[in-house]
Amino acid sequence: MNTLSDEEREIYEWQTRIPGFGEEGQQKLKNASVLISRCGGLGGMVAYELAAAGIGKLVIAHAGNVKPSDLNRQILQTHDQIGHPRLDAITRRLKELNPRLEIVAHDENISEENADRLVAQADVVVDAAPLFEERFALNRAAVRQRKPMVECAVYSMDVQVTTIIPGRSPCLECIVPEKPPHWTRQFPILGAVSGVAGCIGAVEVVKLITGIGKPLAGMQLVMDLATLQMRQLQLIRRTSCPVCAGVA
Repeated sequence: MNTLSDEEREIYEWQTRIPGFGEEGQQKLKNASVLISRCGGLGGMVAYELAAAGIGKLVIAHAGNVKPSDLNRQILQTHDQIGHPRLDAITRRLKELNPRLEIVAHDENISEENADRLVAQADVVVDAAPLFEERFALNRAAVRQRKPMVECAVYSMDVQVTTIIPGRSPCLECIVPEKPPHWTRQFPILGAVSGVAGCIGAVEVVKLITGIGKPLAGMQLVMDLATLQMRQLQLIRRTSCPVCAGVA
């Protein structure tokens, strides 16, 4: 176990004052690993906040080069990175914030072929992918390996976040049995909306690792940022779910 240094105790002093968190919670974060599927507008904010909080290891799966259209929401990218691999800027920016952070970068997106291999590298999984094919593959691998997964989604001005704990809560395919019709890779989104969802997702990860608070297991937080309306929806496990039925 990697123990906290005096410098780390000073850096994280404010959050260790949270009731129930303390130095023990900070130690748990330092020794934990998190896989983030797609580190763009949504996953990038999750990664940034976890790096700031003192997570020990991030496993990042994100392929491709930076495009101009990334820059309205992907806070880990910069204009001079256009045309260069996204992972280069992601790694650099996260290391600038937290040089103690271990980053395992994979220039690939989640698929049925690699999901089990990537999920096996982390304690907690974060799903921030834009395509349902990736989301479903990650969900299946997380359930198979009994890894908790924070599921974050955005569209236009809407945010949805839930936490999937295999055997305790519905999995993604309980909630969304099939890919929504007419779903496309590109969709309307304001960058700040991705940021809100990413911050909430990061808090869910910290709660899972440290044990503080109550994760959104079996509940889905739904926010309409156009009107600032917020709801919590109860989710039900489907006994016929091909992924998690029978998982205890």
